[in-house]
Amino acid sequence: MTFLVTIASTDEDLEACLALRRAVFVDEQHVPIELELEGDEDRYTHFLLRDVDGSALATARLKLLDDAGKAQRVAVARAGRGRGAGAAVMHALEDEARRQGRRRIVLSAQVSAIPFYERLGYVVDGPIYDDAGIPHKDMWLVLPETSAR
Repeated sequence: MTFLVTIASTDEDLEACLALRRAVFVDEQHVPIELELEGDEDRYTHFLLRDVDGSALATARLKLLDDAGKAQRVAVARAGRGRGAGAAVMHALEDEARRQGRRRIVLSAQVSAIPFYERLGYVVDGPIYDDAGIPHKDMWLVLPETSAR
């Protein structure tokens, strides 16, 4: 499937990202709302993938670190799962990190999502730890010089 992923540039776009994160993390996974919405969303670049009908299917946010980009809050709506929406939003995030001069991406993956990230080329790094009551592992990816997509 072909999706269009955009950088959230309006209040409406950002609200769609936050609503999707609430649905996935708070409603489905029971992450406390105060852990999910930290109140500093303007510090990050948010990505939004919409379906042809305009509904939000996937989101992620990019935090720029000194030497890497950090993928955070990657969420895919039930309607987007298994359709390539997660991969599309991650590729957009990786491309933006590369554009911003970063050569690798780091992330904290829910253990259940590790196979998804491994299919995208990410490597597990370190032990399992708890984040918001959900087991996670750190992962990383060295970005190629140019996008292969």
